[in-house]
Amino acid sequence: MAYEWKFNPRPYSDDEAKDLLKAVVSPETSDWHYNTHHKGYVTFLNKIESELETADRSTANGNYSQIGELKRRQTWNHAGTVLHDVYWEVLGGDGDSSKGPEILAAIVHNFGSFDTWKADFKATAVAAKLSGWGVLTLDQLYSGRLLNVLVDEHHYGAIWGGIPLISCDVFEHAYYHKDGPGRAKYVDNFLANLHWGRINERYKKFAR
Repeated sequence: MAYEWKFNPRPYSDDEAKDLLKAVVSPETSDWHYNTHHKGYVTFLNKIESELETADRSTANGNYSQIGELKRRQTWNHAGTVLHDVYWEVLGGDGDSSKGPEILAAIVHNFGSFDTWKADFKATAVAAKLSGWGVLTLDQLYSGRLLNVLVDEHHYGAIWGGIPLISCDVFEHAYYHKDGPGRAKYVDNFLANLHWGRINERYKKFAR
């Protein structure tokens, strides 16, 4: 039986999101982005799971095969789903980092100061391709450090064993409806709307 991937709820209702996130994204984008775009990744994950059940593995090759394309799109949709789950989870706050004492201490330890981290995170997000992400990542498997990781698309540049703690979607669909080409302004608004209490709980869940 094929595994069934779940479309996870946000920590606020759709109606609440329109008000909570309005400084970051337009109300329409909040709805479209979650209920159509994000949900689509989960829908296709389940479609891929179903097709993998009967895919002919004997035809696999390094150019084109059904199994190869299914495997490629599985990781694309999986990464898109995970990063969107984190994106919605960390939004909806007032940007007050003092509400996340453990993660704040870890940021200061790894980056020298909160402002240094913020400047590096913003630069990372702004520097991604037109379809990409800026991600504060806990390098759980290797160094135990916090790293700001630039991810193009959903997975190019992601690191093995890295746990996303904050993910900022900088695909154009995330901000064009409100800010047009103003990606830097969108990232500033994103940082000002972070919910550091939820980020702190996420960090404590995964930190060694």
